Amino acid sequence: MGLLFCGAAWAQDLPAPLTDDDFLFFDREQAAIGHQLFYDPILSGNRNITCAHCHHPDFGTSDGLSLGIGEGGQGLGPDRTPGTGADRIRKRIPRNAPGLWNLGARDIHTMFHDGRLSLSDVYGNGFNSPAQEWLPEGLNSLLAAQALFPLTAQFEMAGNVAENEVTGAVHDRIDKGWPIIAKRVRTDPKYGPAMVAAFDDVDSTEDITITHVANALAAFMAIEWRSTDSPFDQYLAGDETALTPDQKAGMRLFYGKARCATCHSGPLLSDQKFHALALPPFGPGRTRQWDTYARDVGRMGESDRLEDAYRFRTPMLRNVALTAPYGHNGAFPDLEGIIRHHLNPATSLSRWTSDQAALPKVPWLEQADFIVWQDRFEMARQRAKVDITPVDLSDGEIAQLVAFLHALTGTSVETLPFGVPADFKP
Repeated sequence: MGLLFCGAAWAQDLPAPLTDDDFLFFDREQAAIGHQLFYDPILSGNRNITCAHCHHPDFGTSDGLSLGIGEGGQGLGPDRTPGTGADRIRKRIPRNAPGLWNLGARDIHTMFHDGRLSLSDVYGNGFNSPAQEWLPEGLNSLLAAQALFPLTAQFEMAGNVAENEVTGAVHDRIDKGWPIIAKRVRTDPKYGPAMVAAFDDVDSTEDITITHVANALAAFMAIEWRSTDSPFDQYLAGDETALTPDQKAGMRLFYGKARCATCHSGPLLSDQKFHALALPPFGPGRTRQWDTYARDVGRMGESDRLEDAYRFRTPMLRNVALTAPYGHNGAFPDLEGIIRHHLNPATSLSRWTSDQAALPKVPWLEQADFIVWQDRFEMARQRAKVDITPVDLSDGEIAQLVAFLHALTGTSVETLPFGVPADFKP
């Protein structure tokens, strides 16, 4: 595909089709182990939550919530509850659980909404990460490094301080919890022998480290959630009939008048950069260290640069129609809402109402859910930081954009290589 012409309107090249060469190689036998680990609570501090509770295929590899309910909650997806008694959650997950599609792509160099994990040699280990120089050696990919951090996050999978040995160790230093989890895995009668068979550098179960756990998880996620067969992918490969007329019109808008491809560019539909959109704020947020505000400063929390305030990483868009709600905090329940916000952030923010947020009721946290709106100075700062120039589109054109985004849904998303284990218990 060459240049996409749109009359007098601005236009951009269509990306090249994704091919096998665009993805890293991962071992299928290791992926089979990662498949079981992904759905196993053995990786959590209190053995009560799995990776799949926040990234389940039934919800497009997300959880169907604006801000998730992590360790201590019960159930799955929008029906998940915050738990009871001493086990109940103490904080909502600060940001929306992102989808996991195509994270095994070679060109991905930055992860998380604020980019706090990236390829870099700043610490001499190939990664810039929250673990700094304490990240374990031998990780097979950026995706493997990413898999390590939910395990050490207090409100995601580790649990609260003094509840278990994992979170107690992490409280001392981030890398101290990983050997405890690795010991659980290597002494398990199912995982130990399987890893000896799958990893060339493992001669006995005593050789198994957290690196092998992370590499198995990465292999699974990369193989399971690779998606390159959407109608749009088929169109890029030369099938002119793959898109409906409305989807083609939406594609022309996406790469032309609507200027979506300014940020959602390239084969992965992301520039992997950071942009401020003035999304409606709520929840505990993530800030710089020692910042006591209930707010989310975005990229600035990682970079500590004022110019990065309220900027968030551009998400990739394959299967985006499956991963509602949208935005770094899930502020919008549907594609039309997030599109309209991109077209005019200031107007959208002024019209937004809290009932659009998919937040399960948590009575002991609700008083703080929207407290940031009471801080007129913080709200003024967020309204003033917008990197998008407003664009005027008709209702019909917005509908065509929605149609195009649906054309990014893979045709094989219902027939995954591994699927959900029969014994998985939400």
